[in-house]
Amino acid sequence: MRCSPTPTFDRGRVYRRCGCRDDHRHQLGTTCPRLATDPHHGTWVFAVDTPPVDGHRHTVRRAGFPDELQARIALRRFNEGLALCVITDPRQRTAEYLRDWLDEKELRLKPTTMARYRAYVEQDLIPALGTIPLIDLTRQHLSAYVTTQLRKGRGKVTVHRIMATLSSALSSAAHDGRLARNPAKPPILPRPASAPRRLWTEEQTARFLRFTHVTDPLYADLAELMIGTGIRKGEALALHWDDIHLPERVFFVRATLSVIDNNRLLLTTPKTRTSKAWVALSDRVVDTLEDRAAPPAFGQTTPAGGYVFHRHGRPLHPKNVLDHFHLLCDKAGVPRIALHDLRHLMTSFALAAGVPLPVISKTLRHRTLSTSANIYADLTRLAARAAVDAVAWTLDNADRSVLGRAVCRTRRPWRQHPRPHRQLPAHQQARTEEPSTPWPMWPGDHHATTS
Repeated sequence: MRCSPTPTFDRGRVYRRCGCRDDHRHQLGTTCPRLATDPHHGTWVFAVDTPPVDGHRHTVRRAGFPDELQARIALRRFNEGLALCVITDPRQRTAEYLRDWLDEKELRLKPTTMARYRAYVEQDLIPALGTIPLIDLTRQHLSAYVTTQLRKGRGKVTVHRIMATLSSALSSAAHDGRLARNPAKPPILPRPASAPRRLWTEEQTARFLRFTHVTDPLYADLAELMIGTGIRKGEALALHWDDIHLPERVFFVRATLSVIDNNRLLLTTPKTRTSKAWVALSDRVVDTLEDRAAPPAFGQTTPAGGYVFHRHGRPLHPKNVLDHFHLLCDKAGVPRIALHDLRHLMTSFALAAGVPLPVISKTLRHRTLSTSANIYADLTRLAARAAVDAVAWTLDNADRSVLGRAVCRTRRPWRQHPRPHRQLPAHQQARTEEPSTPWPMWPGDHHATTS
């Protein structure tokens, strides 16, 4: 909206009107005779002309005020906000607010995030809730919307993401004082549980790599890089030769390849601030990249500083990469997994090899250690079992160094009474070795004496 160079705070008018109709079902508006005789008939309205946009004048009318004073206060606030190019309309529709919120977020969010937000707002939220005034939006409206969407067969994950977008917008409204509270909090639809993660075994991973190295070296090298370093799919597809330093065995993650509306490729910043960092390379991955950097046959050359993974110098489309990857999985005889699961394979193999989780978290470039622990909770359970087994192994070795054997848990004297009150039959009695020293006298023993 273009602001007036000399805004006037007395712009607009206030009047009273009603919803009465004549015999032809036409609204009387301000001509109703009852307005002149009954001071409580109808409601107060303010109308104001906003600055012209693209040569078209737009008049904002808001009704429903109980008296003239409330209407004039609302008009005054509207004009004050209009001078700053801010719409402080107390009866602003949810559709208008969501579009304004998107325009504000466009300056801060990544294009891929904005494309997803705009699709949810324009295709889902505005058709269902756009006509409701923002200040009248209640939790009942949102609950009814969620129920309707689920009955139509929409997936829970999709509905949860739509409501998360709306909750973010309403949180901004509550922070700015437009709403007393966010009606979307707590979430109406809890976040659906993630599907069980299915990973390859070491044998399946080796089989896939052997097969692809023969049939499709490009995808074999891509898989080697993702498994060997744990980088994300978009980061691998955006990798340039200028970012790789093979003598130092490192490369720098500078960007990620994103797709907008499934047709436009765009290089954007990595997922988090900590994702933009150096990543170490193993000897196996270095050999893979050296083979990829070697000049191919038939006189073709790799563009200097170009994409590492490309077709005729152009980056690979993520959707085509996923489809071809699944085709290679079928041909290699291994289960289909997502490309992002190759990043999880790196974590699985590192944990199995005994690498500490903090080291793995830094390698994956997670922002916090808790992020790694939450994502790989099922894998860390195996590491936790290995940790407690290591403690038991250490204590057993200490017993062997002193006693020459591991102590059996059932033979410890402090776990059982030396003389049970009820004598068991001989075939049910546990076979225990006689101690080298007499058993101590236990309080309460019927053979014990006191001095």
